[in-house]
Amino acid sequence: MEHLSKTTTDGAQLNLDALYRICPSCFTESKSEDGSIKRAIDWSKLRSLLGDNIEDNEPEVYDFTWVGKRAAQREAAAPISKTLRPCPEESVDWDTTQNLYIEGDNLEVLKLLQNSYMGKVKMIYIDPPYNTGNDFVYNDNHSLSEEEYKSSIVDEIGRRLVKNTYSNGAFHSDWCSMMYSRLLVARTLLNDNGAIFISIDDNEIDNLKKICNEVFGPTNFVATFPWRKRTAKSDVPFGISQDYEWIVIYAKSEQFLASIEGEGRKYYETPDFPNRPWRVHDLTKQTTASERPNSYFTIVNPKTGDEYPANPNRTWAITEETFKEYYAASRIVFPNDYDFLKISKPVLRYWKEDDMKKAGDDFGRVAVSTKLDDNIGMSQDGTKEITSLMGGKIFSFPKPSSLIRFFLKILNDKNALVLDFFSGSATTADAVLQLNAEDGGLRRFILVQLPETTNEDSEAYQAGYATIPEIAKERIRRAGNKIKEDNPTLTTSFDLGFRAFKCDSSNFKDVMISPDAYSQEGLDSYLDNINEDRTDLDLLFDCMLRWGVELSLPISKKTVGDCTIHNVNDGDLVACFDGIITEDIISAIAEMNPLRVVFRDKSFEEASQKMNLFELFKQKCDWSDKEVINNVKVI
Repeated sequence: MEHLSKTTTDGAQLNLDALYRICPSCFTESKSEDGSIKRAIDWSKLRSLLGDNIEDNEPEVYDFTWVGKRAAQREAAAPISKTLRPCPEESVDWDTTQNLYIEGDNLEVLKLLQNSYMGKVKMIYIDPPYNTGNDFVYNDNHSLSEEEYKSSIVDEIGRRLVKNTYSNGAFHSDWCSMMYSRLLVARTLLNDNGAIFISIDDNEIDNLKKICNEVFGPTNFVATFPWRKRTAKSDVPFGISQDYEWIVIYAKSEQFLASIEGEGRKYYETPDFPNRPWRVHDLTKQTTASERPNSYFTIVNPKTGDEYPANPNRTWAITEETFKEYYAASRIVFPNDYDFLKISKPVLRYWKEDDMKKAGDDFGRVAVSTKLDDNIGMSQDGTKEITSLMGGKIFSFPKPSSLIRFFLKILNDKNALVLDFFSGSATTADAVLQLNAEDGGLRRFILVQLPETTNEDSEAYQAGYATIPEIAKERIRRAGNKIKEDNPTLTTSFDLGFRAFKCDSSNFKDVMISPDAYSQEGLDSYLDNINEDRTDLDLLFDCMLRWGVELSLPISKKTVGDCTIHNVNDGDLVACFDGIITEDIISAIAEMNPLRVVFRDKSFEEASQKMNLFELFKQKCDWSDKEVINNVKVI
């Protein structure tokens, strides 16, 4: 039986696999360092396939680069051996919730999520550091000087956030590298009709768009939404108050489509046209009398004789002959025809039935304007919102939930999986829960946040919140309770919870050491390859990550003899990490109709036991040799 991989997906291998599907003829075989045969690119064949579309060592090409870009590419592709450890005691509704909250370095967490969530995320929203000269950014190169070490924030697993000041010679480069590596991995999680929404201000918006053009492709740029963060200030440089930030949107592919469903078109039902709703539309056109002379005429209401002359700079959209046809078909509405219509000139009538035929599946969807509604709050509203919820000003200037709710709405997907990997105070989670309560949606969230510490003189620290994740998790708990209070008719099955996880070192000991590094006294520690502080639940979720099983799926367990069998989502993955694996245990697992099965290597004292297990699975699950090899693994 094969062992489950102890590392995340190799990004370079993902790219090779994608290229192999497109042009397998440019691949050949070569030897790895260990002597095994591997698939490799024959560069000369690839060049031939690409024809004249290669720029090789050209002195002048359009490119966006910076110091550290190649290192950021390598960092994004490099596999890691860390894991996510479950924290049921910090969670809400652990057994039933579909939402995830994860503490850890977001690049590492994104890599860990790849197997289970690749191509499944509909929306990513992030509010990263803006690089104002006072922001902390991730340091991914692990090479800090003593002075930098003292000025950095160290998380519980040793990763550091470093203050990126203007005095840093690589001020923009460090920020670009940080964003580039994370966006490269994040893109793999988006589904083909998904998109990423990124909040940013003027400091790095130019560089951000260049990075996104490279990661997502310039043709997948969707829009830039201006968001008013504050009212105008008077004491500002150059006398100009920069009151706006931006939300930049890039799609995964051309399949993304935003719209406002059920808004923008108002239909009327009137006694003169029972069961036939209609709407009105402007009857003029932005053309001059000289451009459309046939449309420059005076419309006369046949019933009243009232006259409505055309504007020489904005003619009617119809000709005089067309007017007669439209009037006969009841398609012209005049002022005073209906008391509820406040119009001063004739308008066109459109029937809802015709709109439905024309629009098909897209009926009722209206294009989204980049002008945000006035009811979307500013920074101060985000602060008031969390202050009211938490009973104190424990987080400064979070985004208002109304902003995130707006972007969730234009997805028109009530089942969307939403990811935020710079999640801060958990505004995104709050917005998802609010909107689900409002429209009955089943949206889910995955939030990721480094365990940054709060300042000891801050109100948050004084209130007992040592880290930002502690603030965020409490906010989600309180947001859920508030939704229950405000919506007493919600069913008990409504999801207001989250499963909490923490990114940590591998569950496995490093036993790949040279013989001269062993000592007689330390041999006993290598009898088991699992670290002593890890539980069955740690191992189970690690297997789920490695084998591509979603972390939110329901889990049950069954005891057979002295062993516990864990069952994820009625057979998606079945695991037993105890004792000696007997035929009774195999029979119990077979009854669960498993798709995947995993055991501990330690459970087998002899190779013959593995062979026996192999044959038992063939018999009890009716699997072929290949299916047993693919479906049964050990750790």
